[in-house]
Amino acid sequence: MAAKVKLNRLESEIEKCRAERSWLKALEIAKQLAIKQQHLDFYVSFASAESTLENYVKDSIPLDKNHNKACEQLIDVEKSLSNVANSSNKLSFEAKLLLAKLHYCKGAYDETLRLYDEINLDNVLTQNMSPRVLQLLAESFSIKGACLESKGPSTTSKFKVAEQEKQVLKCYDMAGDLALLYIQEREKMAQNNSSGDEEIDILTENAIKQSPLLYIKMGNIKQGVGRFRELLRVVESRFTQSLRQALARQLAEVLIRGMCEKTYIPIETYHSDSNNLPRPQPRKYSGDNLFVPRELHEEALLLLLVAEAIATREAVLNRSVEHQEDRHISYENTTAVYDLLAITLVRCTQFLKLCDSFEKAMRFSFEEFHIWHQFANALVCAGKYSRALHVLKECSRLKPRNTVVLLQAAKLCFECLHLYNDGINLVQQAIDSCSDNHPLMSRLCVAMGIGYSLKAQSTKLQGERYSLHKKALDTFKRAYELDPNDHLALFHLALQLAIQRQISEAVRCVKISLRHKNDYVHSLHLLVLLMTSEKKYEEGMTLIKAALQEYPDNLSLMLTRTKLEEVLLGPEYALNTCRRMLELWKELYETDVDDTSSERKYRTLTSNDRSTFDRRSFAQLQLNELNDRDTGSLRAESVAASRVEQTLSEVASSAGSILHSRRGCQETWLLQAQIWLHLAELYLSLDKMTEAEGCVQETSSIFPLSHHVAFMKGRVFEHKHKYEEAKSCYENALSINPAHTKSLQHLGIVLHEQGNNKMAEKVLREAVNVDPTSHQSWFRLGLVLESLGQSEAASECHMTSLGLESTSPIVPFSVIPHMLQ
Repeated sequence: MAAKVKLNRLESEIEKCRAERSWLKALEIAKQLAIKQQHLDFYVSFASAESTLENYVKDSIPLDKNHNKACEQLIDVEKSLSNVANSSNKLSFEAKLLLAKLHYCKGAYDETLRLYDEINLDNVLTQNMSPRVLQLLAESFSIKGACLESKGPSTTSKFKVAEQEKQVLKCYDMAGDLALLYIQEREKMAQNNSSGDEEIDILTENAIKQSPLLYIKMGNIKQGVGRFRELLRVVESRFTQSLRQALARQLAEVLIRGMCEKTYIPIETYHSDSNNLPRPQPRKYSGDNLFVPRELHEEALLLLLVAEAIATREAVLNRSVEHQEDRHISYENTTAVYDLLAITLVRCTQFLKLCDSFEKAMRFSFEEFHIWHQFANALVCAGKYSRALHVLKECSRLKPRNTVVLLQAAKLCFECLHLYNDGINLVQQAIDSCSDNHPLMSRLCVAMGIGYSLKAQSTKLQGERYSLHKKALDTFKRAYELDPNDHLALFHLALQLAIQRQISEAVRCVKISLRHKNDYVHSLHLLVLLMTSEKKYEEGMTLIKAALQEYPDNLSLMLTRTKLEEVLLGPEYALNTCRRMLELWKELYETDVDDTSSERKYRTLTSNDRSTFDRRSFAQLQLNELNDRDTGSLRAESVAASRVEQTLSEVASSAGSILHSRRGCQETWLLQAQIWLHLAELYLSLDKMTEAEGCVQETSSIFPLSHHVAFMKGRVFEHKHKYEEAKSCYENALSINPAHTKSLQHLGIVLHEQGNNKMAEKVLREAVNVDPTSHQSWFRLGLVLESLGQSEAASECHMTSLGLESTSPIVPFSVIPHMLQ
């Protein structure tokens, strides 16, 4: 009796080792068993054959290219398994399953299917099976499905084809459920014993993955998504982490690329109808407090966040050579997750969350360009420009000859950070790495010209400014020579000519640019301003109306239209356009300002929401055009001023000002503030002081310490002839932004009215230095010099003013941004 118990214990030990994939240990115990009972020597033959076969499959995946190899290396294994399978012992059933697996490795699909028919695989009862047998059955159903799929239907009959597809899917569904049952049983064993191989072999993993993919391959996305959901609801195990990551990523990809809001089937309304056959059911998560996604993007995001969490936890960090392949596979899988996460979060405008995700990815992305570049793009979208520039420079270090990255970094320097020297150096680095016939050379020259032009506008010394403007013009001409069909090169050439007051040539160039791209908004805007500089106001109005039909939400065009209306039709008419602008602002930004969070809460973007979002994004691009629109200054002082005043305004708001109750981002309110300021100007021209003061108050409630607000307060006081109060306001504006041309001009006039002509001369000369193309500055300087008795100098100023006024646009050319797009 004791000997029988011991034999049973040894048999149980063998089963346990087989379930844990401890093949050598199973073989050792089998030898012990054979010594004690010679009639059980088949255990040794079976264990040896099983060990050899499993190790072979682990090293050589069953693929067409490995069929000959299997035929050569598995001859002895086939003999051993055939002997066990043909004998009447307790392992003959498992031996036949392994023998079928061996034939599958050899590519003998007919023999494989014959063995499955012999054991009647479809009707095998799976209750009370050992973990190892569950695994073998899971592999067998998966292999049967693969064999049927490879052989194809025996006839072209649609009925037969459908029948075979149904049979294949039944095999894969059964394979997946059995494989998960096996893994859960193995998890129970692992809780008591940490030994054994913790990896899932390739055939078991394929058994789980195949059915949802096949549903989708056959065009049944609904059933494929349902099967993915079933698999992901199964209680997870430490053995299924990488598998869960793959399933979550694949389902997210199907949702993102294969479904839309209209075709999406919510989880709570989905009912599986796959095969409608009883199958073994692995344990699944259940309960009342489970989070269930309610719509497409919510489910996709949840899946990707799960996949991301697994990816970051299981990333291979070891940089040694022996881990190179594992590290590469881990990185490729993780990159796929992050790419999909980027698509999903960008659609939801969750840029800060995307930055946080890429921040985690940095720990395993050493020297990996793709993740670094994606991180840089996320930072740009989130408005973290300084850090984005640092990351782009790292990308450039990884790929020094990648001109796109250098252009992107230069674009940040020019358009967002105002680091003109840094941007010029980056473009030069790109030019040095390219030949003259490089396809991007024209755009590189455009970028270099933009850098020179912006630097010129921020330079104080007149000689250096002239030199930089000349370099910019020459570089834009070079860009045009390299690519005569590039509308952007022609546009920037025209803009530079306009800035240097070569009006007729600028008109010629911008018209050619519009032939190449007739709907480019900045070319249209520039042509309008060029018409106004030629005093063709009616033609300019006709064109701007046409442009606004194409771009009805462009606030910059609308502001220029109000200036034209003021000249042609009077300030009262222009007020109507300003009111329409306020309505448009409310329409575009009401959702933004009603949000209490620092970043807009997650929400699904329906087609209507996306339309609004696209319009809002387009309007947001106009900030550069609207900012300092009244001065045209890009001096370093004005750049610093915009940052200082926003900081001061935030401090004021935290101290209890009206701004404290304002919601939404600063840029959103800056757009509205610009409209109120322009309204105030119009009311002043109509001598409506109460309304003008109301507009200034509205602006003050948004940015209480802005130099624009201080300037407009000064304008109101000046209009009332309260010169001392006006002087104080202009000085406050200049203390924040010393390069604000209009504040300098009006301070000079106020000082002149007060009889302080010496100080007025000094202030107006500074205004001329800041913007030598402003005819108002020259005219007012002439008036002051005339009062000081300097008739000849005054005459020269008035002549200069007349010459500039004859080519002055209705608003400065510099309101049109220098953009690389």
